[in-house]
Amino acid sequence: MGLHLFNTLTRRIERFEPMAPESRKVGMYCCGPTVHDYAHIGNFRTFVLSDVVRRYLSFRGYEPHHVMNITDVEDKIIARVGETGSTLSAYTRQYEEAFLNDLKELGCLMPHDMPRATEHMEAIIALIQQLVDRKLAYAAADGSVYFSIARYQEAGCCYGQLQKLDFDQMRPGQRVQSDEYAKDAIADFALWKARTPADGEVFWSSPWGEGRPGWHVECSAMSMQYLGSSFDLHLGGEDLKFPHHEDEIAQSEGAGVQEPGKRFVRHWIHGAHLQVEGKKMSKSLGNYYTLRDLLDQGFDGRCVRFVLLSAHYRESFNFTIDGLKGARTALGRIDECVSRLAKLAANAEASDLENQSELTKGFTSAMDDDLNVSAAWAAVFDWVRETNRQIDQASLTAQQAATEHQAWLAVDQVLGLGAGKDSEEEDIPQAIQTMAQQRQEARNNRDWAEADRLRDALKEQGWRIEDTPDGPRPRRIQDI
Repeated sequence: MGLHLFNTLTRRIERFEPMAPESRKVGMYCCGPTVHDYAHIGNFRTFVLSDVVRRYLSFRGYEPHHVMNITDVEDKIIARVGETGSTLSAYTRQYEEAFLNDLKELGCLMPHDMPRATEHMEAIIALIQQLVDRKLAYAAADGSVYFSIARYQEAGCCYGQLQKLDFDQMRPGQRVQSDEYAKDAIADFALWKARTPADGEVFWSSPWGEGRPGWHVECSAMSMQYLGSSFDLHLGGEDLKFPHHEDEIAQSEGAGVQEPGKRFVRHWIHGAHLQVEGKKMSKSLGNYYTLRDLLDQGFDGRCVRFVLLSAHYRESFNFTIDGLKGARTALGRIDECVSRLAKLAANAEASDLENQSELTKGFTSAMDDDLNVSAAWAAVFDWVRETNRQIDQASLTAQQAATEHQAWLAVDQVLGLGAGKDSEEEDIPQAIQTMAQQRQEARNNRDWAEADRLRDALKEQGWRIEDTPDGPRPRRIQDI
């Protein structure tokens, strides 16, 4: 069958074929964070999706080159730099570091390249100059530079490739200067923004005067610098489809740098939004979560990643605290099964995975179908149930166990859950360790009521206390 993915550009599921199939190399770009604050859980759905796409490409024998930009200059950042009195780099690096730590906590592989916009001004200015030279961009009286949609269309190009647009509803001549992700109407958009007093010391020199780039052109310049003028995959949330990604296409293809017959990007993937506790995420509703908010509640990155992978990437779904609790149980089932397999396998040698394991067959078939994670999870838990049954009945040989264990490790290279770790080596969140210590102190002080309260609190978080040769130790509650 081969890998098939929905392409936003063609609006259909199609077989994925890289531009250089003989080399198996795949260039993929994901729009990264705007580092003005901590990323929220909705942002991370896109980044986990990008990680799984990269992992699955590797699983299927491709060699992905994963680029994700860091947007470290735009309107919100400049406003907050002014409010805090900080420098641009000092302000953005703290949130960039927090974002990268969150990625690691979620089990995401680090991109091969993570270019910052502020370090690529030469490439950005060069791309703008190409558009000016081709008469698709023009300088305004204040020194700003705008991309002309009308001229782009007059040149025979299509504006509205990713999303059908009602040009009658657009207000001709209105220029959108804001870097906000969504607008209800646009015409010409800013490539270069002339310096204003509100920008403070955030500016660069250019042929058109001091200023800074527009958000859209940053991604075009950086993606092409690292992946070439044409590349295979571009990913992002559905909120970036228009105008951000549409503008990327216009700028990149308008510059005329692609080889004849080639597009800027061959295949576009967009992930859907998620709701939180049944509503749009909002601080005023109390359902706005960053990853660190969830860690503070005793959850870990594995649980969050599991939930973010629980629904098809093109479908919106409801992210809930109950769902995180359910993820603990599900991960516990997998961990226990894989641990049993590892013990049974001992030092036995695995046989051929493709011919022997139903897990890899079912998982691959599901993921080849536009990353159908629902069917993939069904394959995983069918395998868990059948494997446990065979172990219970002593009908699995050591070699068969080794084969199934290796099959799981291969599948988990895509899922990125790290499931099946020996429970003795299990990472215990600091909050859980603290509660366990407090419970032991209460027991030592014969404060049984407090000890019982902490026991119940640990149970609510998905943990129990187990006596070990080294003393009491928290263990995840397993529901097998």
